[in-house]
Amino acid sequence: MGTSQSQWSVEKRSSFRNDSFSREDENVPETGCLSIIVLGASGDLAKKKTFPALFHLYRQGFLPSNEVHIFGYARSKISDDDLRKRLPNLGGWTRIVVEKPFGKDLESSEKLSSQIGELFDEPQIYRIDHYLGKELVQNLLVLRFANRMFLPLWNRDNIDNVQIVFREDFGTEGRGGYFDEYGIIRDIIQNHLLQVLCLVAMEKPVSLKPEHIRDEKVKVLQSVVPINDDEVVLGQYEGYRDDPTVPDHSNTPTFATMVLRIHNERWEGVPFILKAGKALNSRKAEIRIQFKEVPGDIYKCQKQGRNEFVIRLQPSEAIYMKLTVKQPGLEMSTVQSELDLSYRQRYQGVAIPEAYERLILDTIRGDQQHFVRRDELRAAWEIFTPLLHRIDNGEMKSIPYQPGSRGPKEADELLAKAGYVQTHGYIWIPPTL
Repeated sequence: MGTSQSQWSVEKRSSFRNDSFSREDENVPETGCLSIIVLGASGDLAKKKTFPALFHLYRQGFLPSNEVHIFGYARSKISDDDLRKRLPNLGGWTRIVVEKPFGKDLESSEKLSSQIGELFDEPQIYRIDHYLGKELVQNLLVLRFANRMFLPLWNRDNIDNVQIVFREDFGTEGRGGYFDEYGIIRDIIQNHLLQVLCLVAMEKPVSLKPEHIRDEKVKVLQSVVPINDDEVVLGQYEGYRDDPTVPDHSNTPTFATMVLRIHNERWEGVPFILKAGKALNSRKAEIRIQFKEVPGDIYKCQKQGRNEFVIRLQPSEAIYMKLTVKQPGLEMSTVQSELDLSYRQRYQGVAIPEAYERLILDTIRGDQQHFVRRDELRAAWEIFTPLLHRIDNGEMKSIPYQPGSRGPKEADELLAKAGYVQTHGYIWIPPTL
């Protein structure tokens, strides 16, 4: 999920020249014909995400019905003249959307940003991370800043730890050659999970303008202290190296759990636990905010578990609060339950748009709120590059784990050491219609 070898650009009344691209002209009205060029049109991302998203936007009336042109470009042999014949030679604005991974470390990312920056200005560049287009991720800022109940709770005085989890119940499945060049940290944690962390941890922006929101995200990243190797567990599922495209002695992690710590007034001392893995026992992505225990526990219920606020990103999108209530009956006994907002039940008949649909539409509208700015990308790589280089150099080893398991047992030990208290005897069950 979330990997790609392609990038694509969106142009409206656009011009294409072999040697250079026109800069943004804010005086050009955004009317008329819409041309979309998909680079890597034969790739997996285009097949599964880009073209379906464009089709759904067209069906919903967001693309002009009589003035839209979609071009595909792949690694097939084609001359510049043939490409020019497919494009109108009209003046207008140009926007380029770059799909992750944005390099492999700080140096390569900066080189890529500089190369793109020679052709396009920063307002023209849309670095896409499709997690920022997910419905429940989009809801994060609304939940945090539009509800009075969360404002006094969202800090180190009340929150013990934060988990951001991505789990897949399948392995690389034919993508081993590509995946082995990047690993789970570059593929998932450095971008998807870190972006979610920013939205969980950021301060309230002065407005909803894209730059104000992205300013606050950068401040969070700049406050993250260097990662401690003792708070990192790497794993590789058994059978991963059976893929003929994977080196026999590969150390590439297919699983990682790590603790990030934010050095600021709100979050000092609160561990942010990022966890991602392939070939595990379940498939889900969620944010789990675990609150501190109730002081003076007169009901003797601490062993049942702590209060938790959970945002289930996928599948079965939901928001629920896990809390302690009285068990129905004549006895005064307590039990873990939940206040539950399950989207499938609450919003019956409402289609949740795919992330790429939303982000392509944002690109056409010129809204960069849900895209990664260059200084934000640099700050993210500054956090992870030292760790990634130690892994690449073999200084940190991946622990074998069984496919279909929770991952290495050392990961659960790290969670406990960081302060996470696992609830036993309680399982959240998505409502059925």
